[in-house]
Amino acid sequence: MALFPGATAGHEPVSGRVLLQAAGLALLASISPTALLIAATFLASARPRLTATYYLVGAVVMSLVMGIVILVVLRNAHLSHRSEHTPRYALRLGLGVLLLGAAVAVARRGARPSGPAPERPGLLSRMTAAPRPWTAFVVGVLVFAPGATFLAALQVIATARADFRQTAVAVITVVVINVLLVWVPLVVYIVAPEPTTRFLTAINGWLRAHSRTVLMWVLVVAGGIMVGNGIYGLVGG
Repeated sequence: MALFPGATAGHEPVSGRVLLQAAGLALLASISPTALLIAATFLASARPRLTATYYLVGAVVMSLVMGIVILVVLRNAHLSHRSEHTPRYALRLGLGVLLLGAAVAVARRGARPSGPAPERPGLLSRMTAAPRPWTAFVVGVLVFAPGATFLAALQVIATARADFRQTAVAVITVVVINVLLVWVPLVVYIVAPEPTTRFLTAINGWLRAHSRTVLMWVLVVAGGIMVGNGIYGLVGG
C-alpha cells in the first residue's frame, strides 16, 4: 500500500501553477500575529536561541505530521483521479466558504466591546510567561495546529496527479512556508540579535492591537481564492 494513495510514477508532475497556488495559500496560513508575538517573546527570554529553536521544532513537527495525515486522508478519497473532478472542486468551494465564515466570525468577535474585568490569562499566555525549552516545543505544537488555510494548501497538493517524490517536495515546501514567522525571526536574530530584538519589540504593540484585523483579511483572501477556484472548476467542468 502506497503512503500517498493515487500518487504513482505514471502521473504527471506537480505543475508550477499547482505548486504556486499551494505555496500562496501556505504563505497566507503563515501570517499569524500570534506566532510572531510568541517568537518575539521567546527571543527576548533568558535562553533565546534554545527556546526559539524548540518552538520551531514543535511548529515543524505539528505541521509535518498533520500535513502527512491530511494528505493521506485526501489521497485515500481519490480526489486526484480525473473521475473525481466535481468532488475535488466542490471540496475547494466548501473550504472557501468555511474560510469566509471564519473571517466573519473573527470580525464579529473583534467588534465586541471589551468587558470591564480583565480576562484570565489563557494557556499560551501562561506557558510563554516563563518560557523553557520543553514548554516552547509544546507551544509550537499548539500554535501550529492546522487551520483551514493550511488545509486548503494541502488540498491543492493532494488533488494533483503526482508521484511520491513530487508530492513530498510540495508538502515540505508548504510546511517550510507555514512556519515562516518562526524560522525567519530566529535566523535573523542569530545574524543580528540586537537589531532583531529592537524591531520585534517595536512591532509588538501593533501586532497585539491589529492581530484580529490581520487574521480576518488573511481568511478573506484565502477564502476568496478557494471559492473562485472551486466555482471555476465546477462551471468549467
